[in-house]
Amino acid sequence: MIGKESFTIEEVDYNYLKSFLSGYKNIRVKINDMLKKKEIVRIKKGLYILGEPYSKNPFYRETLSNLIYGPSYISLEYALSFYNMIPEKSETVTAVTNKRNKVFDTPAGRFSYRYIHPDLYTEGVSLLSLDEKHNILIASREKAIADILHFTDRIENTAELKSYLFENLRIEETEIIKLKKNDLKRLAKIYGGNVLLFYRNYWR
Repeated sequence: MIGKESFTIEEVDYNYLKSFLSGYKNIRVKINDMLKKKEIVRIKKGLYILGEPYSKNPFYRETLSNLIYGPSYISLEYALSFYNMIPEKSETVTAVTNKRNKVFDTPAGRFSYRYIHPDLYTEGVSLLSLDEKHNILIASREKAIADILHFTDRIENTAELKSYLFENLRIEETEIIKLKKNDLKRLAKIYGGNVLLFYRNYWR
């Protein structure tokens, strides 16, 4: 058996596993054996989380989101929940990609990806450190709001905008006021539509 201390992270891909199994004649057979014994759990082909007896810490679903389908970054409802901007916790990890829409149902939960045009993809995406071994790509607060407004049906006026923000999403107005004006201004210019309406109503 591989030593428990061999693994330094809970989320491992095939190449990472392969580096610890180089002493085995047939690595794929060994991986299948580990799966049967639930020593590792397959999230998707080539991506796993550690099971007993190797798991030492909880795995990060945010890390898995970045790894399952990419390029992608966490955004929309999950990001708003992550930042405590909305009261509900998002059970689905929601992300944005410049590839096709995709949904993955896995032993670690559901992961949903929405396509966005490449011109809208990069602005406002940050590399956030969860701990010394986990960095994730996630939308800033401003970007998460821009994305969710972008994917919402056209909002015609201030009354509809406030109804969507404060009744549908249940965002507190104090959270809106804390958003960074200059970041939103850049996003409004790129996104237009609902995002521009949002910017003009709060920061013009």
